Amino acid sequence: MRSAVKRPGRGTRSERVRIYQLLPRLFGNTNETRTPHGTLAQNGVGKFADLHAKALASLRVLGCTHLWLTGVLRHATATDYSSIGLPADDPDLLKGVAGSPFAITDYFDVCPDLATVPARRLDEFRALLARMATARLGAIIDFVPNHVARSYRSVVRPQLDFGARDGRSLFFDPRNNFFWLQRDSPGGGPPLRLPTVGSAGEYSSATCRVLGRGDGRYDGELESGRVTGNNAVTWRPALTDWYETVKLNYGYDFTTGTRAYPHAAQPDLPIPDTWRKMDAVLAYWQDFGVAGFRCDMAHMVPPEFWNWAIARARSRHPQVLFIGEAYDDDPLKVGTGPVMEDLLSAGFDAVYDDLGYKTAKGLYDGLRWANDLDAQAGMPLFHRSLRYTENHDEVRLAGTCEWGGIGMHVGRAVSGILFGIGRGPVLLYSGQEVGEPAAGAEGFGGDDARTTIFDYWSMPELVNWINGGACDGGRLSGAQKELRAFYGRLLRLVGEPAFRDGEFLALNPANRDNPDFGRLPGETVSGHWLYAFLRRDPAGGQTFLVLANLHPTETLRRVRVTFPPEAAAWLGAGATFAERLGKRPTHDLRATKTGVTLGGIPPLTPLYFEILRPPA
Repeated sequence: MRSAVKRPGRGTRSERVRIYQLLPRLFGNTNETRTPHGTLAQNGVGKFADLHAKALASLRVLGCTHLWLTGVLRHATATDYSSIGLPADDPDLLKGVAGSPFAITDYFDVCPDLATVPARRLDEFRALLARMATARLGAIIDFVPNHVARSYRSVVRPQLDFGARDGRSLFFDPRNNFFWLQRDSPGGGPPLRLPTVGSAGEYSSATCRVLGRGDGRYDGELESGRVTGNNAVTWRPALTDWYETVKLNYGYDFTTGTRAYPHAAQPDLPIPDTWRKMDAVLAYWQDFGVAGFRCDMAHMVPPEFWNWAIARARSRHPQVLFIGEAYDDDPLKVGTGPVMEDLLSAGFDAVYDDLGYKTAKGLYDGLRWANDLDAQAGMPLFHRSLRYTENHDEVRLAGTCEWGGIGMHVGRAVSGILFGIGRGPVLLYSGQEVGEPAAGAEGFGGDDARTTIFDYWSMPELVNWINGGACDGGRLSGAQKELRAFYGRLLRLVGEPAFRDGEFLALNPANRDNPDFGRLPGETVSGHWLYAFLRRDPAGGQTFLVLANLHPTETLRRVRVTFPPEAAAWLGAGATFAERLGKRPTHDLRATKTGVTLGGIPPLTPLYFEILRPPA
């Protein structure tokens, strides 16, 4: 198959996009000290250089086409780089000693932590992009449009700093980059008081506590103040707010719904200054060779901005990839329509599959059935979802108290389903492929079954795969090696034509009244733990029957799958079935004109049967 990513952001994307998300801070860090709230000196940090040719080649062989490099842009941190003009940030502005990768302090710079020589960090990042291009991997970085760190100050493009020419006498002015608090705004007026210090002087922030510093104030907002990143209009943001960030102004007043930017009813309004600055950010990284952008909380920014910005980005490099993080149930979303439709209409290649993820997890929380996945199949934009079973915001599949406490193998079944049901991108999160459980407290990240994005840390199971830089899994258990091999088979398989270009036909609707469709004792309808569908490439004819037993412990015995009438054209006469995902023998499956019968499907097992037609 012809490569889609020889020249990131400039070539033709003929491959299905399969993304491996990693934080360079964590991925290359093999320091096993892991002191909670530890400094860089104590716990170490991964570098751009750790993504060397051998590591990149292994990820390409795994089946990945792109790497989402999370936390690359320079962000607020407690680590002092005063020697290169970048002092540590005020502890009151920090969530974690390493800092939140989504509290950006310079959109045009990269994090000095990640460079072997911090003063040459941009050169080292450029070298990484060159290595990735050689490995035929496209680079995706975060574009965080809704908010910046309170301490934002560009050293690379100071002429494009935010707020320098803002008029502070109005809460909202479309010419401003920020929303400015007024004397009568909630919270009692200036100075801005951050929730990091309590009323008795005690540290409410874990980061202030471990650093032993903090006063609940920020010198940049003693006389004036800005709205917090999660739309908190107050001089006293709460500990649960995104208090370390400030909201950017795109000409949309979220308090009134006023749109002071070009839109359908008023297309001749001027382009807001924030739009132009953000376009400059995208252009800058495109010129570096970045292939795409994962757009943080994209639903909090007007769709009209996205339509304008994506069109401009594609005029520079037509194949640039845009993926939107968006949640339709978020009250902070802009507009009243479905966010997926708004964003895809604006030009996004894909938007987060929040519904599919929650449905799959809900099976193990006791609230959902496999049948509930069919709610997606009728959506007009079904094939433009980013499918995932882990990412940095979500709990680990192998987390002790998550996903029913089943362990890492639950990922086989749920990934086997979600990765196979659409044509859009799929995402594997670093450590997922080796069963990383994110066990224990790491620092600001706490003990929440998520791998921390706020702390200097390393992932024990991924360290075992890295194996001193060999990247050969030499320290993994046999079960972990097989799990990684499974994800490799799955990623490569869903890149084939039936999944890359193919149509989708759900089989659960035709089998709800079929008592042999995985129905367990006490159930009156089928489709609780069994999910099945067909995929077919209309051009080449490649066709798959996919089934998965999602139950954690029960083998589903004597399974019969009935095909609806519309499936007849997909199957043809005299077809045979070859299972390709798990190398399972084919003799267990018997086919008739109306369906197939299997002797049994073990727990947490997906099966990918390619339907082979006899030669003409």
